[in-house]
Amino acid sequence: MEIRPPVPADAESALALHDLVAPFLAITGGGLRRLAGARSGPGGTVLAAVEDGQVIGWLTTALISGSDPLDGQLRLMVHPDHRLRGVGTRLLEIAHERLKEAGAVSARVFAEPASVEWASRWGYRETRRVHYVSMAPADAPALPPVPDGMRLVPLNELDPRQLYDAEQIAQRTKPGDAKIVGQPYETWLKSIWNSPGIVLDLSMALLDGDRVAGFTLGNGDHEKIWTQMTATLPEYRGRGLAKLVKCAALHRPAEAGVVRMYTANYDGNAPMIAVNEWLGYQRTATHAVLICPL
Repeated sequence: MEIRPPVPADAESALALHDLVAPFLAITGGGLRRLAGARSGPGGTVLAAVEDGQVIGWLTTALISGSDPLDGQLRLMVHPDHRLRGVGTRLLEIAHERLKEAGAVSARVFAEPASVEWASRWGYRETRRVHYVSMAPADAPALPPVPDGMRLVPLNELDPRQLYDAEQIAQRTKPGDAKIVGQPYETWLKSIWNSPGIVLDLSMALLDGDRVAGFTLGNGDHEKIWTQMTATLPEYRGRGLAKLVKCAALHRPAEAGVVRMYTANYDGNAPMIAVNEWLGYQRTATHAVLICPL
């Protein structure tokens, strides 16, 4: 077995691994090829464990941008036929090394509940659970009425600064374990607006004049999309606007030919869980949120 940065030729077997272990993450072959060719920033790692030309393990790490104290996150998966052979242990050791070198004080991972005991050997503890859901966008309900004075637009029609201002507020007020205090505009522009997998043309914003009142952010392609964030600014909450913007973010991808949408919600996020149930999302998997001090 060899652990090394992936190359574009690994994309097919890496996609097969993701589809086997975590199909609800909506990983695409194009996204994996872009990862293989991308340069990682501080704390960023993409590694493949390869045996006989096949990807049997996969690791990504990153810093949680804007977190204070600085937190790290990782995704680690091993093919079921190759577990209990030390592949996961070696990848996790590398993940911790890279994140500590970048100054992270903790690492977090979403893991199958069956992995909680294994992860506890390294000091991981479960803080909550996250539920993955998916649906066909063509099955979305009719679009609710848009309030007077507001309008729906795809994100690619915005000035990025409009979304940045709204996203920074939303990050500070969203549920989660990491404390987000914000990040510089140029950092955000590179990591979010210009990130390789973002689908700005199929993500939506609700504008009140020129101000973003709510938005969605999606990653993927024109076949499947992972909605990584939906938010309504605090002063607009309680008016059904998250339902409106998420519904619009299903209609537009459906018209573009997207066949599947995916997202996730933390336990306790009752308002967004209710929105997703109204839209027609169905639960497909549950993971434990694990955090480990570094």
